Parts: sequence; C-alpha cells; structure tokens
Amino acid sequence: MTTALITHPAFLNHDTGELHPERPDRMRAIDEALSEESFVLLDRREAPLREDDKTYIAMAHTAGHVAALTAAVAHIDEGRKYIDGDTVASPGTWEAARRAVGAALDAVDIVMTREAANVFCQVRPPGHHAESQQAMGFCFFNNVAIAAHYARKKYGAERVAVVDFDVHHGNGTQEIFWSDKDLFYGSTHQMPLFPGTGALRETGVGNIFNAPLRAGDGREHFEEAFRSRILGPLQNFAPDVLLISAGFDAHQRDPLASLNLVAKDFYWATESLSEVARRHSNGRIVSVLEGGYDLTGLAQSVAAHVKALIEAGH
Repeated sequence: MTTALITHPAFLNHDTGELHPERPDRMRAIDEALSEESFVLLDRREAPLREDDKTYIAMAHTAGHVAALTAAVAHIDEGRKYIDGDTVASPGTWEAARRAVGAALDAVDIVMTREAANVFCQVRPPGHHAESQQAMGFCFFNNVAIAAHYARKKYGAERVAVVDFDVHHGNGTQEIFWSDKDLFYGSTHQMPLFPGTGALRETGVGNIFNAPLRAGDGREHFEEAFRSRILGPLQNFAPDVLLISAGFDAHQRDPLASLNLVAKDFYWATESLSEVARRHSNGRIVSVLEGGYDLTGLAQSVAAHVKALIEAGH
C-alpha cells in the first residue's frame, strides 16, 4: 500500500514574522526534500477545510477555547496579533489552523478505510502544546488530540495512542489525555526546557509515559529511553491506531534545544513505531508535523521519517 502526504499552500500564509522560528520556510524546506525521486509514489493530497471540524475540535477543546480563538484569530484583516509571547496569528492563520485539523481528520479516514497504509501530515501551525482551554507554544488547536477523539467517535477505535518525539514536551496532549485510560501518550523530550512539564512522575491514570532526556543526550540515551519508557508500554497498550507527534527539533542542528539526534535516529524511531503498528494496529499510522526549526535538519529528518513510513507500508 501507499503512504499518503497531506499538505496545502495555505500553510505558507500563516505569517508569524520574519524572526519567528515557526515560519513558512519550514514548509518550503520540506517541499524540496520530498520532491526527490524517491518520494514520487507518495499519494499527495490537499488538506481540507472541513465543515464538520468544529464538532471534533470540541472533543479535545472547551467551547470557551474555541470561541476565544474564533474571536481572536478568525477575522484578522492585516498585521499580526500575539495570542501570547510566542504564539502569533495573522490573516492567514485561521485557515491554516483549520486545514491542519482537517489534514489530521482526513488522515484518520485514510488509514481507517485502508486507502493508504499510513499518512504524513505536513502542516502548520503545530498542535501539541495547545491545551483544552489554551493556545500556547506556537499552537492553536491540538491536531493529534482531535484526531484521536475522531478515530474513537467515527470508527469506534477503542485504544488510541500518541507518541511524541518532539524535543519539547506535548503538555497539551498530556493534559487532554490525562484522565482517559483508553488514550495513551508517550513522549521523549529534553528537560528542563519549555514548557516545563513531562516529568516521570506525571502518569495520568497510568496512561502517560514520559521519557525526559538531558541536554547533550544523543542516540544512545534516546534509544534507551524510547525502548524502555515508550515502546514497552505501547506494546502492552496495543493501540487500534497510532498517531505520531512528529517534531524534529531534537536534531543536533536545532536552535531551540540541545539534544544531539540526526536524521537516521528519526528513521529508527519511525521504524520502531511501525513495528508496533504492524503488530497491533494493522499498520495504521497517522503522523502529524510538530516542531523542527533548523531548515536543513528539518528537511533531512522529515525525509528519513517519510522514507521509513513508505517502507513500512510496503
């Protein structure tokens, strides 16, 4: 089966400002990397604006959050508006944020109906810092958390897992999943680092598995933490569908953190998760882009990640 790629030109219109790390050039760098001949068989699709998106957004976010964001972001005519010190909106942000959600929802449709083996959603703004009641950390809606609830609601998936290898802990996904034993969240991340969550003691109802790393850690520590704290519990959880918060800012070139991973490490992590998905999820993986702010490191890492997804699908 094929691997699907979902993206859209509208993601370039989310204008965060010239010096902001979460910038449109991230999309261009990935476009160039995935234009190589080895990716010619990707099933390329456009991220939609779905009329039903607010129904599923409301499963992960409060009505107050949706109303506040709609009021703050949906009708910006010009310039930029700061939601907080890091999270910036512009006239193109609302469409981009909704298409990011739409991509994640469509990706669930694609894997659950077996149109493709797995999907990579090349989207922005990212989502894993968005809590049920708060936008933060460049994120407005929590794309993977919304997709997880959608998989349960529409397809009756009993157990849905999110594994997050972004260098920053996905506080939003953890908060949204915290009290639900049928939603699994596993995260490798640098600590101490923004947003300050992700300690080993944060376990929810036995469904949260954090694997904090220290500044300077590379493949050896990453692999050990990933195997012991993420893959083992994930095998026991036996997910019906597996979602990946695919952040690539643990790359050694990234300016916002201090881990020392390289592209082949993300290939290994993706390959390892694909093995779990083959065993428990009929191979179903939805991967959604999160961070990654050095353009070269991002491009190399996404290429390695998508290559592993393609190989897993065959």
